[in-house]
Amino acid sequence: MSASPDLLTAAPAATRRRLGAPAITMMIIAASAPLTVIAGGATTAYSVTGSVAIPIAYVVLAIALATFAVGYAAMSRFVTNAGAFSAYAAQGLGRPVGVGAALIALVSYNCMQIGIYGMFGFQVSTLLAEKLGWDVPWWIPVLVCIAVVAVMGVNRVDLSARVLGLFVLLEFAAVLVFDIAAFANPAEGFTARPISPAELFTPGIGAVLVFGIAAFMGFESAAIYGEEAKDPKRTVARATFSAVLIIGAFYALSSWALALAVGSDKITGSGITPEEAGPPLFFGFIGAQFGSLMVDLMSVLFITSLFAALVSFHNAVARYLFSLGRERVLPGRLAALRRRHGAPWAGSLTQSAIAVVVVLVFAAFGAGSELGPLFPVVTLFSWLTNTGALGLVLLMFVVALAVIGFFRRDARDVGAGSRLIAPVVAGAALFIVLVLILVNFNVLLDQDEPTAATFVLPALVIVPGFAGIAWALRIRRTDPAAYEQIGRGGSVAE
Repeated sequence: MSASPDLLTAAPAATRRRLGAPAITMMIIAASAPLTVIAGGATTAYSVTGSVAIPIAYVVLAIALATFAVGYAAMSRFVTNAGAFSAYAAQGLGRPVGVGAALIALVSYNCMQIGIYGMFGFQVSTLLAEKLGWDVPWWIPVLVCIAVVAVMGVNRVDLSARVLGLFVLLEFAAVLVFDIAAFANPAEGFTARPISPAELFTPGIGAVLVFGIAAFMGFESAAIYGEEAKDPKRTVARATFSAVLIIGAFYALSSWALALAVGSDKITGSGITPEEAGPPLFFGFIGAQFGSLMVDLMSVLFITSLFAALVSFHNAVARYLFSLGRERVLPGRLAALRRRHGAPWAGSLTQSAIAVVVVLVFAAFGAGSELGPLFPVVTLFSWLTNTGALGLVLLMFVVALAVIGFFRRDARDVGAGSRLIAPVVAGAALFIVLVLILVNFNVLLDQDEPTAATFVLPALVIVPGFAGIAWALRIRRTDPAAYEQIGRGGSVAE
């Protein structure tokens, strides 16, 4: 059967290869959502851990992830596949591990994307109530947002890159305004304590690193766009290194500014009151320094920051579904591309449908909840984004091992530093972070004691890995031709 115009599984290179390093870098940074991290992630980390080590933790994590990127970038010169992590794992550790990694990636990226909808819905409904007096349930703006993201997902990827680039620049400008004001008006005087290496040896540093790693999620996604990059052998590496260095430096500087705005003694000593905890630390300072108009502007930019992250993670899921459909690990129709610009429309619409179902389920269970308006933040956002971060750290650990396996038999003229030393160091660091996440998972969920969710949520990303291995072994028995294509691209038989 011949392919219909909208069921193409391969598009001309000129059609798909639209992205340069700056565009991919912007989409990576958009996934990390700078304003969301500083106004939401860093403020929560200070509130929960009571440690001022957040800035130096960002520096350490950036170094660890840059080390990971050395091997990751080296392998990207030889492997170009929209399946990214799954393709790397398949070619470095074997096809069954590749399929296991693919299912972990699908669950993890979906968790990150759908979880962010919880915060998005809360912020939009709160803004509408405060400014217009409209009592709009959180899930209504979420459904509208899903529709907008879906439209962007089935159109040219460089359109998404331009939109996200604009939002990212506005985010940076907003946070830099905060940084300047905080350094100029420190609550307890200027101090370099938050960036002192000595803070890495204080109690609770494990929880600090766990909170910090979530801020970088998305930096690894450059390889997902390899098939749409103008020069994948160079673009992926440049975008990855640029993103991790920009993110690391910016988050360290801005979280230091946040510590100055709040006061180191208040964070570690007298403590942050429940009313101040989280985003109010950021927005309260903005209001005191610039007035309510700036708070309103920052609130809008906070929402656009979330939107940018939603689009970026949506694109990642769509491309994983495309890759797995093309290799017949999942139904072949998921590999359908738009004729005009090569967008993976089937994968995109599938991700949107999954998001609708999950959001409606949470909306049904949240009706009448004692958590009130905070329900989507405490459940949908907190549960799923932390679960997704766990899965992505697990994937990076697997890929670090895959790099070693990939170059083990053929060094391909790649130096030992890139193919062995850097992956070993990065793998060890990522394993430590992975263990810290599991040990501190109840802390991430803001639970005093572990509950069923503490164990069920990590299982959501770990169990699919084993299921994927079993599925790959089944494919090997029932469809050897498809098995041979796993991790190596291919086309769907029509």
